Amino acid sequence: MKTTTRFLKTIVMVVAAGIFTYPMTDATAQTKKNKNMKKKILFVVTSHDKKGATGEATGFYLSEVTHPWDVLQQAGYEIDFVSPKGGKAPIDGFDLTDPVNKKFWDNAQYRSKVENTMKPSDVNPNDYIAIHYAGGHGAMWDFADNKELASLAAKIYENNGVVSAVCHGPAGLVNIKLSNGNYLVDGKKVNGFTNEEEVAVQLDKVVPFALETQLIARGAKFEKSGLWQEHVTVDERLVTGQNPQSAHAVGVAVLKELE
Repeated sequence: MKTTTRFLKTIVMVVAAGIFTYPMTDATAQTKKNKNMKKKILFVVTSHDKKGATGEATGFYLSEVTHPWDVLQQAGYEIDFVSPKGGKAPIDGFDLTDPVNKKFWDNAQYRSKVENTMKPSDVNPNDYIAIHYAGGHGAMWDFADNKELASLAAKIYENNGVVSAVCHGPAGLVNIKLSNGNYLVDGKKVNGFTNEEEVAVQLDKVVPFALETQLIARGAKFEKSGLWQEHVTVDERLVTGQNPQSAHAVGVAVLKELE
């Protein structure tokens, strides 16, 4: 009788272990899987390829994509690309003596992505934890008034995501409004390509507006350093860099905000 009782107790314990152990194991595995899943960041590049009426070519500035990309993809983030028109994005600053530029250009996956960018209508903002606006003078013509891109950025930001921009990329920030009706940059510390830098490259009379002036008009607390000095500003999940020299540091700052 005692033997039978012990046997029945053993069966009960085994069944209980089966009931409670397996669901816990599955849940643990799922949590681990979720932690290991790649997180996605959306990079915005210009579709505009001319500097006003000058006839000079422009586009997105290559290092302002590649240097943040290098930091973020090494940290395990997947990068997608969108442009106002979609398709192949024009490039400025094409310098493959920069090893990071070369690393990006030699990466078949990412080179294909930037040569086959998505249109804003292709993008689900819920898929992304950050959005980065790359600069290049082309951005001054097609970022600010693109309502679809502004809507995507506002949704990503209000989903507790990070918004970043470098050099002329902050042109994409000037008309982003949040659901409370306020401009994203209103009351925040921001920087970008300065009025002095625009004068230095003799394009202050060519660009459709002065980026620094417009950001200030939207309520931004504009910060800046001297010509071509690295300068990155972070305020409430908004990361901005002044010029191409700041691109790597923007990537580092975005990574810090995310992690």
